[in-house]
Amino acid sequence: MSSLVTETGRPLAETASPPRRVVQPAWVRIVHWINAIAMVMMVMSGWQIYNAAPLFKALHFSRSYTLGGWLGGGLQWHFAAMWLLMVNGLVYLVLGFVTGRFRRKLLPLSAGGVLNDTRAALTGRLSHADLSAYNQVQKLLYAGIIVVGVVVVLSGLSMWKPVQFHYLASLFGGYDTARFVHFFCMAAILAFLVIHVLLALLVPKTLRAMIIGR
Repeated sequence: MSSLVTETGRPLAETASPPRRVVQPAWVRIVHWINAIAMVMMVMSGWQIYNAAPLFKALHFSRSYTLGGWLGGGLQWHFAAMWLLMVNGLVYLVLGFVTGRFRRKLLPLSAGGVLNDTRAALTGRLSHADLSAYNQVQKLLYAGIIVVGVVVVLSGLSMWKPVQFHYLASLFGGYDTARFVHFFCMAAILAFLVIHVLLALLVPKTLRAMIIGR
């Protein structure tokens, strides 16, 4: 039996588009966007709280980029976003370990691999053909931001309840030191978000994959 052909005379099998694989499963996309919303709320309300008692005299955040309107409002938004971030982050961590995603996506990771991929990225030779596999720089950034996320939550808890969580607060060297740790973790998260968004704009198919999965 002769094979089916299209109007161009080419076999149908040759013209059919290959099936698109799922790059980002549904649960990853859901927790990703919830986390993005929670982090923006945390940062903006955190800036409102910071302005009430700044750590650095020369640093003050414009009201245009804060959330809450005043100290009490900033605290309410911050606590609401905190629970959203903690629950969503816990779901992400549990599913990441249970499904083996962290092992597949973030390992192996080596200093040499990071240096090689950094050089490739700076010279425009880093491939983005396979979105299902992270390069070494991505592995380092994603693994690092998970650690920073855990530290920012723990330092926040030690500031929120320094008496009830005094053992936790003591790990950070007390309430005042925990504030600095919390602030610099926020700065690291903000830097990650800026880099993350820029890379998504440079490689738009990564953003599409995080929206539709394929």
